[in-house]
Order: sequence, then structure tokens, then C-alpha cells
Amino acid sequence: MIRGDGDGWVELADGTRRWGLFGAAGLLLHAADAAGTGHVLLQHRALWSHMGGTWGVPGGARDSGESSLQAALREFGEEVAGPLDGALPSAVHRQDHTVWTYDTVFAQLPELRAYSRGNTESAEIRWVPVEKVPSLKLLPAFAATWPLLLSALDRRLVLVVDARGTTRDPAPLRDALAEAARTGIESALLPQVPRLMALHRWFPRVRLLVPRPGLAPAPGVEVAAGDAAPGPPAPEGTAELVLTDDPDLRAAHTERGAVGAPLGLLDTLIGAPRP
Repeated sequence: MIRGDGDGWVELADGTRRWGLFGAAGLLLHAADAAGTGHVLLQHRALWSHMGGTWGVPGGARDSGESSLQAALREFGEEVAGPLDGALPSAVHRQDHTVWTYDTVFAQLPELRAYSRGNTESAEIRWVPVEKVPSLKLLPAFAATWPLLLSALDRRLVLVVDARGTTRDPAPLRDALAEAARTGIESALLPQVPRLMALHRWFPRVRLLVPRPGLAPAPGVEVAAGDAAPGPPAPEGTAELVLTDDPDLRAAHTERGAVGAPLGLLDTLIGAPRP
């Protein structure tokens, strides 16, 4: 990857141009205030910039070899001043124009925090209540996708992996699942799961069931030993996919709205060896 090698225009079939030789990506941050009202962090584009004077998400061209998440985080760091620690990516929406793509990366923060302009590409950075977004002068492409983006803000994927009953060390499996939580899983690889929208990629929260205590958790991976009983029903907007060969465990989860699948699906999802 060469920094900045994605800078340049791409012409679409309709004759319009888009910035980013390898596509582009932006970060859609979402958080709630003390009253529980959802907000998104938007950028008021500087007048001199392309589509200046409109509102959208901080973002820009992807460099070669750069994932949409990497590009969105890098562009955010360039255009917005403020920390991103604690932000949890949940999914990626892709606008696919065949010769050019734009990926919107969803991420949640535990609270509203102060952000400001990071460079001259931004006239203003502002938390906007979700119901007020349509009242702004939006970047046309963002305006076209906003209804879908709004409906996806609270969507999550929880992946439960049952590795009990094996004598193998589950640590390599935990590490592979942590990598999947970090880099995401393509939606095309997932079975039909209620509550999951047709987005491009999901960053799952993982619960790994192991036969005995002692295995430490990893970023994005909770480890539970022994008891595999389902917890309380998942919050609205959260979809659960349970990978297990235990019919009783699968039935217990599906009774509360989860989707069960054989453990062998793990090979497809993350390429990890089956325990």
C-alpha cells in the first residue's frame, strides 16, 4: 500500500465522477445522549471541496490494499479532531457502482463526546439527532442512502461458537474469532438470519463456549466455560447466530429467536479449523 495512491477521479457509466481510484469509505459514528436520543456525527464539507456546503460523513479515497475500515478510520483521523477509543464497528454498507464503491462503516460510541474540525476539508463537525438529519442539506449520495443507514444504526451480529466437548486447545480458535471480530465477516457467507439487513460486512460480537475454565477472553470475544444455557433474549436489532452440533443447545437458542447452524459453518465464515 502506498499512502495517497488512491487519490484520483473515477468516471461512472452515467458520466458523473467519484473520488477514489480504489473506491472510498467513511465512518458513521452513532451514540445516544443522556436522554437516550440517538445522534450521528456529521461533517459539513468546506465550500472549496467537492460538493462543498453539504453534510455527510467524514471519509475519502481508499488506498490500494486498504480495507474499508482502515480507510474510514484514517480519513476520520485526518478530518476530525478527537479520540475514537471505545468505538465499536458493527457493519459496512456498500454503494456499488461496478467501477467504484463507497463503503459506510457503522461504529458506536458509549457516549457523545466532543469533536472538532481536523483540517480544512471540514467547515464544521457536529452531533446531529437522527430525526434532524433530513433537514440538513445533505450530500446527494448520502441523502439517497440515509433511510437505509438509519434503519441499520442499531443492528448487531452476535456469534455464539460452541467448542465444548473437544480436547483440543481452543486458544487458536479464540484468536481466529478475535480476528473475525476485528476485520469482519462478509454478509454473503452468512446464512439467512432474521434482523440482519443486506449489508456488505458485519463485525460480530463473539461468545466462545469452552469445556473448562482458564481461557482468557480476547478483544471482541467473550469466553464462557461449562454452562452453555442461553442468556436473556437479545436486544431488538441484535441477531444471534449459534454454531453448534449440540441439538439441545441449538433448540434452546432458536426458541428465543436465534438462528442455529452446524459448527462446520465456521470453516466458511473465518477459515478457522473446526474444534
